[in-house]
Amino acid sequence: MEEPAGAPRGEAAARKGPRLLDRLRAALRLRHYSPRTEEAYVGWARRFVLFHGKRHPDAMGAAEVTAFLNHLALEARVSASTQNQALNALVFLYRCVLRRELEALEPLVRARRTRRLPVVLTAQEVQGILSGLEGAVFLVASLLYGSGLRLNEALELRVKDLDFGLREIRVREAKGRKDRVVPLPDRVAPRLERHLERVRALHRQNLARGLGRVALPGAYARKHPGAERSWEWQWLFPARSHYRDPRDGVRRRHHLHETAVQRALHAAVRAAGIAKRASCHTLRHSFATQLLADGYDIRTVQELLGHRNVNTTMIYTHVLNRGGRGVRSPLDGLAAAPRAEPPRDPREG
Repeated sequence: MEEPAGAPRGEAAARKGPRLLDRLRAALRLRHYSPRTEEAYVGWARRFVLFHGKRHPDAMGAAEVTAFLNHLALEARVSASTQNQALNALVFLYRCVLRRELEALEPLVRARRTRRLPVVLTAQEVQGILSGLEGAVFLVASLLYGSGLRLNEALELRVKDLDFGLREIRVREAKGRKDRVVPLPDRVAPRLERHLERVRALHRQNLARGLGRVALPGAYARKHPGAERSWEWQWLFPARSHYRDPRDGVRRRHHLHETAVQRALHAAVRAAGIAKRASCHTLRHSFATQLLADGYDIRTVQELLGHRNVNTTMIYTHVLNRGGRGVRSPLDGLAAAPRAEPPRDPREG
């Protein structure tokens, strides 16, 4: 569904020109939103229109937006972050595409925000998981734990982002459009160098076949036409095959898909016999808690993780506590006490 059907004649002006979702995509790309955000915002706009019987958003307003968001909270039972994302998508749609400001969204039922402590792994559990991985997936998982990267941050690394001399990785245009520098673990550096040799050989073969192009950020491809085939801009973890870019029809190679890493990690967790609900993000949580356990200050960990607010990082201090707030259980004190002998029966000789 690209355009609401069955709209009244009064909405004919809203239907002229490019379709609504195409206009939304264009507005997001103009402001350099990430492809994932574009996909999410377009999805919420589509769900909003379908919820109201395919009415055009230009014929609706704050009341319809409130009704949709209340439906998400009360009937769909989405999380607070999901409801907030839907709200942001619709505010963007009205403000940047329809050129209207939404009025006060009242009475808006907010989804309940639950605070859960992150799942973390011990060093032995991480070792067990990594031993069950191989190839590029092993390297990705090693960077999630060894450098504290998000999964997409690791997959979107380019060749030029690694500095083996300084042992650092530059994460560019991360969450919040911020760059940061994280450590490149010594333990994985030799395997990364051998991996890059294989990737470079593959790139040379692609160039010989007239391929070897990758997508570039923003308008960089237009300013530097040859950059999309240059070695330094190639993905660190390229996908197996090429795809045809729907925007210009050019065949390019994308990076490794996130589901390939997620499936392999899930299988490794099960094979290691770990009963925790561990995911790729669990390795990043474990990176943070291990740094705090090693004595690094909270501000350093905040900078390495790329958190905007230190309160987000503070949650890992609760995970570090041994038991409840570091309290030693009274039961553990009983274990050291001598076991009392039962009273002797006087009838026994």
